[in-house]
Amino acid sequence: MKNPLYTQIIDLIKREVVPAIGCTEPVAVALCVAKATEILGKLPEEITLRLSGNIIKNAMGVGIPGTGMIGLPIAVALGAICGKSEYGLEVLRDVNPSAIEKGKNMIEEGRIKILHHKTPPCNLYIEVDVTAGDETARAVISGAHTRFVALEKNGKSLEREATGAEEKAENNDSVRLDMKMVYDFAMNVPLQDIEFLLEAGWMNRDAARLALREDYGHGLGKVIRDQGLYFFGDTPIRHLLAMTSAACDARMGGATVPVMSNSGSGNQGITATLPVVCYAEEVGASDEQLARALALSSLTSIYIKQSLGRLSALCGCVVASTGASAGLIHLMGGGYHEVCSAIKNMVANLTGMICDGAKPACAMKITSGVSTALLSALLAMNGKCVTSQEGIISDDIDTTIHNLTSIGREAMTETDHLVLDIMVNKE
Repeated sequence: MKNPLYTQIIDLIKREVVPAIGCTEPVAVALCVAKATEILGKLPEEITLRLSGNIIKNAMGVGIPGTGMIGLPIAVALGAICGKSEYGLEVLRDVNPSAIEKGKNMIEEGRIKILHHKTPPCNLYIEVDVTAGDETARAVISGAHTRFVALEKNGKSLEREATGAEEKAENNDSVRLDMKMVYDFAMNVPLQDIEFLLEAGWMNRDAARLALREDYGHGLGKVIRDQGLYFFGDTPIRHLLAMTSAACDARMGGATVPVMSNSGSGNQGITATLPVVCYAEEVGASDEQLARALALSSLTSIYIKQSLGRLSALCGCVVASTGASAGLIHLMGGGYHEVCSAIKNMVANLTGMICDGAKPACAMKITSGVSTALLSALLAMNGKCVTSQEGIISDDIDTTIHNLTSIGREAMTETDHLVLDIMVNKE
């Protein structure tokens, strides 16, 4: 008989670990535009968007897949021209040269207007109004990257299909996790129920391999692979850093390649999986060991995001690399005590790393997170753990995690406002 709690957790992971092409913020905007366009039933003559600051921050400097262009305008245009809402976070799957040219024309003609919504109901908010002649349509995404909360045509509200299922599917609070629950699930759930996570790791590995063959972003993965041999040697840390940063190079550089995301972020998905996959290859771990390590890493990241929120001033690599450190512990032969120690070591080190938007330089932050994940795991495996006498660490692991998320969610709010102000007012 299946464990009902495990069934809920598996459903939660499957909702939060999904494929995405491109950075999830501009892609979510394109998704919302695609939906509004589909409701309108024709190509819009005008598109007006009202976006929360965190959406703007995470969409300003990132490459849009298949276009060679950066930022929101082309994502908006392509969402209208060739986007399909049924693809979800792969909404721009059908981008082609003709669509790109039409998109450039739409931008040049001034048909797209992007506004900053300064008092949105939440940090993840996208409101799109489209018009063609006398016809209008409206779509609103709020709270999660694919959660539509309002659809309208000509001022009349439309009944959304399967509203209840949609709300449930996008609510990562449907199971309230704690760290012991996360660990027990990862160690005891039947293997066949988490084998799908192996595909997540391999998908992200393919993105890394693409970046190591070609040129994307700042090419950090290539630099570490080629020149890191002198500094790191032919060692696991070099391999972990090269592969993880390379996948981010591809994603932030606009490669048309899917990555498996975590909690609405491709970079978090990359960081939660690739260090674990690479280390498993280094030590010759079995598929079962890897699957359980990925479950531990992925679910730890989801747990932390439950109290942090989808978007915040705290860099997502802090969350995902903390999950990765837990996954590494399992592959090193450690247990629950060592996992808790590794997490405390992570929180003591990386808390406070700001998010200043999605961009190619995210690969550098991810590299910082992954190197810290390995060092934190090594310390934990040697019986070393930051104590409750130090900084924000508590004896209780869940309290420690909530100390981290409280800082990111509450204390760093003004930091987030200043970061956005700096970004949008640079000369």
